[in-house]
Amino acid sequence: MSIRLRWVLLLTCVLATKVVAADNPFLGYWGLTLPNGAAGWLGVEQEGGKIKASVLWAVGSVEPTATAEIDKGELVMTRVHSVDKKDSTGKKIKVNVTEVITATADGDYLSLVSKKPRENGKGEDVVAVKGRRQPPIPPAPDISHLKYGEAIKLFNGKSLSGWQLTDTNAINGWSVKDGILVNAAKQEEGKPHKNYGNLRTDREFEDFNIKLQVRLEKGGNSGVYLRGMYEIQVADTYGKPPDTHNMGALYSRIKPRVSAELPPGDWQTLDITFVQQHVTIVLNGTLIIENQPVLGCTGGALWSDVTRPGPIYLQGDHTASEYRNIMLRSIVK
Repeated sequence: MSIRLRWVLLLTCVLATKVVAADNPFLGYWGLTLPNGAAGWLGVEQEGGKIKASVLWAVGSVEPTATAEIDKGELVMTRVHSVDKKDSTGKKIKVNVTEVITATADGDYLSLVSKKPRENGKGEDVVAVKGRRQPPIPPAPDISHLKYGEAIKLFNGKSLSGWQLTDTNAINGWSVKDGILVNAAKQEEGKPHKNYGNLRTDREFEDFNIKLQVRLEKGGNSGVYLRGMYEIQVADTYGKPPDTHNMGALYSRIKPRVSAELPPGDWQTLDITFVQQHVTIVLNGTLIIENQPVLGCTGGALWSDVTRPGPIYLQGDHTASEYRNIMLRSIVK
């Protein structure tokens, strides 16, 4: 192929890309901020002329929308929710409720409005959300040539020094016992739900490797958040096939390629490298995720800005959990 022909083909591709972007300014990944400050995410793709969208609304999983289309310059998406209601006899039944999300774009900024019928059937809930386009994800780094700084002991084995709750209004279930960081989150049957807190480091980090050990009881559920944004799932999923909600997964985003969990009650080791918006995870000595791109925040993130550093935070609002030997090494640029 001649050099001239190559340039013609390249120019054609560039022009075609610009035409698609002009026709659909919503394409790409967007960090969202809800009115209460909670973080969300929106991903919009176009395949074969059809628009596909996935959304995260503060908590839970990243999920595809039921529909997505451009209508009069706006991106209109729908999500279907299953809610509990009572029929005429008082019996509890499941009913589908449709939420409509409308977005308008202004360059790298989005304005979204969510409208959803109230569960009591009276009126609707309206929520305004702001969004900002994420920068392009960098190419996958060569992790074999990374340089690390001095190891930092994040947990001293004696106290909660260097840690704080992400929500000061939550119940602090965290303490130190026999050199172990213990979260004693317990619910009492028949009594109101207790809101236990998540624990974060005072310090914030950018790119790093973190190693730690965690122990769960049967049915246990916790999580390790990188930069306060990306949850590495910690859960008792021993014996289950790989899933985006299992131990070691990037929650609801990246599925481990193999299952490497140990039974509940055993200490398990996580070795996590986060660099240039890519993650590598070794669980109990087995490589389960290798240098995969992280598209955006996960449920429970402190914010949605992928460019900012953040803390390590441990999820404490689900069940009891124990951590020890938490060591971090920053990656030297």
